[in-house]
Amino acid sequence: MKIITQNRKARHDYFILDTYEAGIKLKGSEIKSIRAGKINIQDSYVTFKGGEAHLLGAHISKFDQSSIFNHDETRTRKLLLNKSEIRKLSNQIDLEGHSVVPLRVYLKEGLCKVEIALVKGKKSHDKRESLKQKDQEERLKKQIRW
Repeated sequence: MKIITQNRKARHDYFILDTYEAGIKLKGSEIKSIRAGKINIQDSYVTFKGGEAHLLGAHISKFDQSSIFNHDETRTRKLLLNKSEIRKLSNQIDLEGHSVVPLRVYLKEGLCKVEIALVKGKKSHDKRESLKQKDQEERLKKQIRW
């Protein structure tokens, strides 16, 4: 498994409740750009329409060697999930007000996969608390090494 990109901002801004692995429906020039590492998922999110999951806001740069049949960089891309997973996630969003964001994009057995997460937003004091805990863990690791 080769990790292409990660959304570190999501781990800082949200409590991660549950994670899922989804495939992406891509065009040929898009997968070539992803393999070259030219993808950004920082401000992207997942929506559900008509029983389908869609990834919005993901930026995949145009492939340099492609011809005039290149792709739109910020188009909406369909995510490939089981129907039960889609139903469960859309119910969580509607009833409890959670969100679904991508955490990372990676290649698994030659296929492009996205790890998406059901998340709940953090307040500013929660963010400070998580930074404090992370700092304490780093200090403990440093003391153990000595």
